[in-house]
Amino acid sequence: MSVNPKFVSPFHRPHCLSAAAPAGQAKLTHPGKAILAGGLAGGIEICITFPTEYVKTQLQLDEKANPPRYKGIGDCVKQTVRDHGVKGLYRGLSSLVYGSIPKAAVSQSIKDFSGEICKLIANPKYRGFFHGVREIVRTQGLKGTYQGLTATVLKQGSNQAIRFYVMTALRNWYKGDNPNKTINPLVTGVFGAVAGAASVFGNTPLDVIKTRMQGLEAHKYKSTVDCAIKIMKYEGPAAFYKGTVPRLGRVCMDVAIVFIIYEEVVKVLNKVWKTD
Repeated sequence: MSVNPKFVSPFHRPHCLSAAAPAGQAKLTHPGKAILAGGLAGGIEICITFPTEYVKTQLQLDEKANPPRYKGIGDCVKQTVRDHGVKGLYRGLSSLVYGSIPKAAVSQSIKDFSGEICKLIANPKYRGFFHGVREIVRTQGLKGTYQGLTATVLKQGSNQAIRFYVMTALRNWYKGDNPNKTINPLVTGVFGAVAGAASVFGNTPLDVIKTRMQGLEAHKYKSTVDCAIKIMKYEGPAAFYKGTVPRLGRVCMDVAIVFIIYEEVVKVLNKVWKTD
């Protein structure tokens, strides 16, 4: 299978987007500039969209058998702000920032490498990323930072497979019979958002399983398969799509914001960092 050397995927995360140069750019960006611009874009993006990640995670951890604590997205936000203030919506942010910056910079899906993000969001006793890691290692050992690894690999792998397929199909459709046709960054951002949305609807069940396997009640599950079976048995198929709306919102914003920020940062760097 031949590969178009000009094709660069716009994906991340979760959610998401790599900080590689947008399609149709006439001149290749210097690797150093791409890394710096991508890292800045990834960090800024997650700071803007994190509340949607927080709400998504809370809804996915809210088990029906408890009974559920939240009635929906609005109720989750209301209770969080009431109990912890607005800053409560940013609990666990540091963990995601530390993963998003290098991920966006080097175009690798490393954000969900461990169970730290769900634990930091779900448990207010952790004062931050480093305190959370220290406590998890102290109480659970190093393996505690790798809870839900199988589900994470499946989620991230399916994320990229779906997004690459949809993005490539949209790019080919847009270019038609002219493979050299330039694609405006905003158009690429829209295509990326569509591809991201497709991945959300395609693999949210895996995201829910990953979240449960990394949550504070993870000890209830023997394995990824056992987690899936218990969710189906006790909560029904609808539980596999908990948090879909906030996750969808974050993925779409993720793509659009990173593309815009990336382009602007590269423009600034081109003025102050001469590589020719």
